[in-house]
Amino acid sequence: MNRLKDKVAIVTGAAGGIGEAIARLFAEEGAKVLATDVQYNKLGAWVNEAKNAGAQIEFAELDVTARDDWGAVIAKAILLFGKVDILINNAGRYYPGTATENITVEIWDKIIAINLTGAFNGTQLVLPHMRKARGGSIVNISSIAGLVGGNGPAYTASKGALRLLTKDNAIEFAKDNIRVNSIHPGGVLTPMTEFITADEHSEEIIKNMCPMGRIGTPAEIAYGALYLASDEASYVTGSELVIDGGLTAR
Repeated sequence: MNRLKDKVAIVTGAAGGIGEAIARLFAEEGAKVLATDVQYNKLGAWVNEAKNAGAQIEFAELDVTARDDWGAVIAKAILLFGKVDILINNAGRYYPGTATENITVEIWDKIIAINLTGAFNGTQLVLPHMRKARGGSIVNISSIAGLVGGNGPAYTASKGALRLLTKDNAIEFAKDNIRVNSIHPGGVLTPMTEFITADEHSEEIIKNMCPMGRIGTPAEIAYGALYLASDEASYVTGSELVIDGGLTAR
């Protein structure tokens, strides 16, 4: 219950799904958490409930594409908790059915801005604070779409770029004792993927998705983030943690 004792974490995209699961688990493991999202009311509802139950967690509105928002969020974390040890770049967007021939430039730009530039913004702006603290852990939530194709041009490009941005940052920040790793989830049941289970053939689709024959849960991704954020992973940087039920093992 204390794997993150005395750590301070910022988690993006935390109104639901994987981000909420990470923020909740980190708080349970002793971290002081600032959960963020553009869905402010939805975020605040569960965070206030967690606070009333004793969790050390606060929330803030954050559009990851807006650098002013990032500045305000980081300032709030410093004001509330005195430092930032952990950054979880989880906020993302997926548009199903966006083939190359029909995707608009507007959708392309939006996906790249949220999934890739958003993580860059947070990393760049939190970096001076982690350097001041003489260390930190950044975890980028990529996707198996960052490893294999078939998930649409913009989403695949954004997650593949995030994978390599992770490696570049890991090399650059190693001298500062700042570790940077990526997680690559397969199919996970979140609000963003509910369209899969809504299909009348969903059971067959899910069984065919991976050797384990089921869709993953946000908690299963959160435990991977917990490991990478903790001191247990002190010699792990630039790595790719694939959590996909064996989908990419074929």
